[in-house]
Amino acid sequence: MISPLTTDLQSLLEPIKRLHEMIRGAVVEACEREAVESLSKVAREEEGDTIYAVDRVSEELLIDFFEREIASASPVVLIAEGLPHGQVVLPRGAMETDAVWRIIVDPIDGTRGLMYQKRSGWILTGVARNRGEETNLSDIELAVQTELPLVKQHLSDCLWAMRGEGTRAERFNRLTSERTEIHLRPSQSDSIAHGYAQVARFFPGAREELAAIDEEIVMGALGPIEAGKALCFEDQYTSSAGQLYELMSGHDRFTADLRPLMESVLRARGQKLGICCHPYDLSTELIAREAGVIVTGVDGKPLDARLAVEPEVAWVGYANQQIRAQIEPLLRAVLARRGISEKQNSGVRIQKSE
Repeated sequence: MISPLTTDLQSLLEPIKRLHEMIRGAVVEACEREAVESLSKVAREEEGDTIYAVDRVSEELLIDFFEREIASASPVVLIAEGLPHGQVVLPRGAMETDAVWRIIVDPIDGTRGLMYQKRSGWILTGVARNRGEETNLSDIELAVQTELPLVKQHLSDCLWAMRGEGTRAERFNRLTSERTEIHLRPSQSDSIAHGYAQVARFFPGAREELAAIDEEIVMGALGPIEAGKALCFEDQYTSSAGQLYELMSGHDRFTADLRPLMESVLRARGQKLGICCHPYDLSTELIAREAGVIVTGVDGKPLDARLAVEPEVAWVGYANQQIRAQIEPLLRAVLARRGISEKQNSGVRIQKSE
């Protein structure tokens, strides 16, 4: 438990890492014990996303931990999907204006890949000093991101960053409990050629439009396809935190998630916009930026979506400035030709009819 009445950001790091370890242990144990069919059952439907049975494992730990370990010393506004109205003030009875911190959490980012044991999920936590409802992603000063490994996987990475202090990371061995410091380094290549680069399109709804945008960007950057050759590759990792990790680790060079921009395309067809990225999915983008990745909105500006569960966020990640110079003008030109608005993360949610 942290010291009473503390407003020291550093004091939150170890408790949050400890919470992540608790969630990691509980989720891996559940995955080992339960069948895929059980973990993938729909627990409930929420406006922003579907909550599966595996999500419930981590949700149950959150409020108790924050109330006991952190809020008893420093009142907080805890923001997470599944909470009443998307947030709760802790300790109970405290006023929102009393809160020192606004803490946004995603207990499992990448639920679908994890529950089917296809790919790691991630636990995400971002901490900002409370500025009321104006507090946004750019205010986050501390972020922690912990890997939820597959049952057959014995290694799990944990990354954290404080603003202006760079990124740190360690690799945990579940078999030996050993921890080893690791150093992540984004790609230094000046081109997406022969690297992984993609526009996210992992759910139904305007996938062909997103694929066409992807194709135009790649062709603009690398030219026409050569017979028998692959100019670059793609990886549709269904986790925003996982996409950021791939950029940080040098695996990917460019990723864009443009799903919120597809609303007008779908509306013209008489269709609804499906699931999009939310601020809790990007609550650890500070870690990527501190590691050297360039993360922006589609307009090229820093992400500034307010810390809440409702906003839908379009974002772009570049491994370095050279990749940005190669891709960003093409991306913006493609969107302009298609008449797609670059409106992004203003904190105003696109309302969907029921």
